[in-house]
Parts: sequence; structure tokens; C-alpha cells
Amino acid sequence: MSTTESTRPAPAETASVGAVVGLLVLFELTSGFLQGGIAPLLPDIGTELGIADADLNWVIAAQLLAAAVSVPAFGRLGDVYGHRRMLRVSLVCVAVGSLLVAFAPSLPVLLAGRVLLGPLAALLPLEIALVRDRLSVERARGAIARLVGALTLGTLLGGVVMGLAHRTTGDVRITLLLPAVLALLCVPVSFLAIPESGRTPGARLDWPGVGLLSLAVLLLLAGISAAKTGPLLSGAVLVPVPLALVAGAVWAVRELRVPEPLVDLRALADRSVAPYFLCAAAFGVIYFGSLAPDSTFLAADPQRTGYGFGLSALAISLIALPAGVAAVVGSSLTALVARRIGYRPALIASFALIAVSFLSTAAFHTAIWQLVAAKVLAGAGIGVALGALPTVIAEAGAPSRTGITTALYNNVKTLGGAVAGAVIAVILATPASETGSAVPDTQEAANESGYVTVWLLCALLSAGAAVAAAAARRGAAERPE
Repeated sequence: MSTTESTRPAPAETASVGAVVGLLVLFELTSGFLQGGIAPLLPDIGTELGIADADLNWVIAAQLLAAAVSVPAFGRLGDVYGHRRMLRVSLVCVAVGSLLVAFAPSLPVLLAGRVLLGPLAALLPLEIALVRDRLSVERARGAIARLVGALTLGTLLGGVVMGLAHRTTGDVRITLLLPAVLALLCVPVSFLAIPESGRTPGARLDWPGVGLLSLAVLLLLAGISAAKTGPLLSGAVLVPVPLALVAGAVWAVRELRVPEPLVDLRALADRSVAPYFLCAAAFGVIYFGSLAPDSTFLAADPQRTGYGFGLSALAISLIALPAGVAAVVGSSLTALVARRIGYRPALIASFALIAVSFLSTAAFHTAIWQLVAAKVLAGAGIGVALGALPTVIAEAGAPSRTGITTALYNNVKTLGGAVAGAVIAVILATPASETGSAVPDTQEAANESGYVTVWLLCALLSAGAAVAAAAARRGAAERPE
């Protein structure tokens, strides 16, 4: 397979990339702000536009579906045509989508805006490919850690700042304009000083591969979305999921036969790469799957359910603040820690720390300080994992395919979170009132044992991810400098 050595930039250009890492950090702060700021506003968006609660699920699902399609396509297009070019295209899509969301007069326009926000998930893979192409290994590792830290910080700030802004203004549209303005500012900034990455001579995009992979992902997520809101044995679940498996199998067979595949499956099956994709899938379940249960547990009325603290959305955001800060610190220190012990040991330690946190939460969750202490541990581990995983995956793959490799990492992580949503919805389906553990009420609440099961599942997956990382073949990315 061809590489990009013949088209790599001169050292002077490399220095210029180091000077604009701060611009890429701005993009990730904005990305996190957009991703973390929508959830607290969903009820008010529904009230403003007259959208039923069930239909609000599609506000999140629309972006997830668009991300599943755009991430691998944008990643490979960046490998072929340049990562800076595709970064600019992504930012334009995000800016237009943000404005549509802020001014949407109806649900269809709102969903169109959310679809245009799908390329948010492609920003980080494109940036990782850019800095890896233009910087030395050590400087690229530090840059990746800062980018991941910025994304984590932006997500944290998005929830808190948007909640405070809406409480101050009382207007959901004015509040939604805040991230839209940030997204608009990022577009001209991307034209300031960011140099282009090297391109692969003669490379082409496998469009049929893009189509088949997109179809498989769309069918799978359609089935998962149906499972969240309806019975598991309904046609809305049983039809798309098997079709997704068939489309995925056809895609895999094609990828193994074409000379320029979208994803080099043989390379990904190597022991130096495959275990890290298993880690990414487990991490998606842990990271995305635990967010909603943690929030609903804190918001539950203890007089009715026998557990919880009856907290408001703003209070929940503030309680999550220490864990978010720990995640930002952890991701920022990833390169420093890995320089001393290596990336693989750092990854193993991070997942072990997350496992201890969830075990602690399962055992002790009757006081807020217990939950905060456990989540701070989890936040530190998540921060290190967020910084280490894309680095080891990017360095384990071929330089000419960094964009698609890191994009695939993001897709695997997103799919893990999407699957987690359906599984956790089933786990929490048993109402507390059925067990006699709470005062009966017209609104059903999950049984406390369901939350304990979710936390134990996350602990088990974290331990499994630590084992998978330990089983990976030792490579350059895992060795300390």
C-alpha cells in the first residue's frame, strides 16, 4: 500500500502546524460545547416547537445517524484530498446546522440542522491525522492530548453554560445561538494559518464501500432506536438489525477483495490494532451508556422510588463538574504519563481505575459525596483513556490511512454507545413500583437494582478493556519515550 512520504511537507511547514494547534483546540472546544449543550435544553425545545417527548429522541438520533455516515467518509476523503480541506467542509456543515437548529420553526427543519451537525464527530479524526502528518511523534502525542482535553472541557462547559444561559434569558432560541456563533467563528479561523497535510498519491475513495458501511450502520442504529422506545420483538427491531448484519457481511467481503478498500480489515485484525478497537467499543458503552442512568438516578424522587436525590438539571450538571475537571486534567496529562510508563500501561491503568469507580458506585450510592468521589476516579480514568486510545490506534495504523483509521475508532466508540442505550433501556425497564420498593405512582421509575446492574456491567466492561489492552502486541505507541 502506498504511503505519503513523497508528499510530506518541509520542516518549516511542520513548525507552522505546531503554532496553530491552538486553533484546532478552539474547534474541539466548540465541538464539545455543541455536543454537551443540547441535552439540558431538549424539554424546552419540545415546548417551543410543540414536539412530543417520544419525537425528541430523534433530535439526538439524527446527529448520531449522520455521524455514523460522515465519520468514515470524511476520514478517508481527508486521506485522499487533504485533511485541512475536509476539516473546513466539516466546520461549514456544523455552522449551517447550528443556525438551522437555533431558528428551526418545525421538527423537520430541526432534524435537518442536527443532520448537518453529524460531521462534528469527524473533526477530531481529521485533526489527529493532520497533526500526526505534520508533527514529530512526541509533539503529535502532546497535541492529541490537548485536543481530547479541549473536547472534554467543551462538553463539560456546554451542559453547564447552556443551562445557566437558558435560566438567565428564559429563551431557548437565544441560548441555542451561543454555540451557533462559536461554530460560525470557527469557519474563518480555519482559513488563517492551518497548513494542508500530505496526500496519498493515486489514492481513491471506495464509494461502494462507503455506501455499504453507511447502510449497515443506519439499519443497525434504526433498530437500536426502535428498541429504546418499543418492544424488542417488534418488526421495527427484528427487520433492520438482521438486514444490518447482512449489509455488514457484504461490506466486509467487498473490503477484503478490492485493492483500495475503505477500511483495511486485514490490517485491523492484527494483534497490534484489534484489541484497541475492542477497547473503543467497551469505552463507548461506558462513556455514553452511563450518562443518562447517572442523571436519572440523581433526579429520582426518593419519596417515590426509595432512591435518588430529587435534583434539578442544573444541580446534576454541577455535581458532574468535579468528574469533568478530572477528565480534563487526565486527558491533558496523558502524554506526560505515557512518556514515563508507555501508552499501553497508561491505558490499562485508566480502565482499571474506571472499573474500581463503577464497583464503588454499585456498592455505595446512598450519599451524594459517595457518587462524586467515585465519579472523580472515573473522570480521571476516562480522561486518560480518551487521550491514549486515539493515539495508539493512529500510530498502529499505516500513515497513509490515519484519517480513516481514527475515524473508524470514533465510529466504533459511537456504535458502542448506541448499543448501550438499547441494552440499558432494557435493564432499567422494570418499574420500582413492581418490586414494592417504593410508593406507587402514575409515573414508572426504574428499580434500584437495575442501576446497580448497569454500574456492574460498566465495571465488567472496563476490566475487559484493560485485559484487551494488555493483550495487544507491544508497539511504538505503547513504549515510553
